[in-house]
Amino acid sequence: MASHPDVIVIGAGLVGAAIADGLAEAGSAVTVLESAFAGGGSTGAAMGHLVVMDDSPAQMALCVHSRRRWEGWLDEFPADVEADRCGTLWVAADAAELDAAAGKLALYRARGVAAELLDEGQLRSAEPALRVGLAGALRVPGDAVCYPPAVARHLLDRARRRGAIVQPGEAVAVEPGRVTLQDGTVMKSGTVVVAAGPRSAALIPGLPVVPRRGHLAITERRPGLVRHQLVELGYLHSAHTMGGASVAFNVQPRRTGQLLVGSSRELVGFDGTINRPLLGRMLARASDFVPGLAALPVLRTWVGFRPATPDSLPLIGPWHPLAGVWIATGHEGLGITMAPGTADLIVAGITGGTAPLDATPYAPTRTIHEGGG
Repeated sequence: MASHPDVIVIGAGLVGAAIADGLAEAGSAVTVLESAFAGGGSTGAAMGHLVVMDDSPAQMALCVHSRRRWEGWLDEFPADVEADRCGTLWVAADAAELDAAAGKLALYRARGVAAELLDEGQLRSAEPALRVGLAGALRVPGDAVCYPPAVARHLLDRARRRGAIVQPGEAVAVEPGRVTLQDGTVMKSGTVVVAAGPRSAALIPGLPVVPRRGHLAITERRPGLVRHQLVELGYLHSAHTMGGASVAFNVQPRRTGQLLVGSSRELVGFDGTINRPLLGRMLARASDFVPGLAALPVLRTWVGFRPATPDSLPLIGPWHPLAGVWIATGHEGLGITMAPGTADLIVAGITGGTAPLDATPYAPTRTIHEGGG
């Protein structure tokens, strides 16, 4: 084990794995600390959507860059990552939402993101399982889905081949130049990256990130029932407010032929209990859009914790109160999508390289206003 690596990365989820891989490729001696197993935290409980979101210009910029990077990753990794370039349909329930979809279309095209507007008839042809009477949709064909834990494992394996070390250990304290583990071991390094998802705040006092619990459900196999990732146009509002519990329609086809159903959000700390009434609302919402789901048995339900910030933007960059400490968390439901872009920003910052986009909006020590960005 390298006793004094150039960089210690805390967290072996997809974000931490991508950072470790990028640093190792750049020639840094990297040690990754995994508290359980690779991709076992927020990554293991994620939907795995690779999408362009446009809640703010900064969010969209990081999504667009990251999705381009994902195109290369999906070509590189083997079949167990379950990549499906199914595209996304942002479903408009009525004329007002279809007008909003037209606005999104202009924004996407301005950013170089391929998209097209579907009317009611075109939507019925694209997704016959949707209920009759929906106004249309925005189709984003370049979006995809994957199985995030498998991607994290492949990234860590590649990082190892590039010289990185991955070791078990739970960090309990971070100070300039050192990380203390639960067993009392002290590891020293001039640079530490905290990529521990919602648990990052326990290591960095004052870090503006909290866990948001989300429910997911997986059905039995019904290949072809749904062809695209389906999301209601109200998703961005319901998923990115810091208020009470909310649900939104979001369904993915999986390579297994199953359907992954989401989504819900609530602030309950790290309570891992399934909220049955909220889960019921989530499934009912999905069945309202796709009536055939109501007759499809649900095989498993679970919860995960997403690292949320008040302004819905991630925290990426140096944590100035602690010299040599860098932060990579706060992506909430976009950690899978944004992992490659986050890694690019962290690697460029640590190694002195050229950042692929302006990192200022994601600075962990920025002034944050709820609903801003």
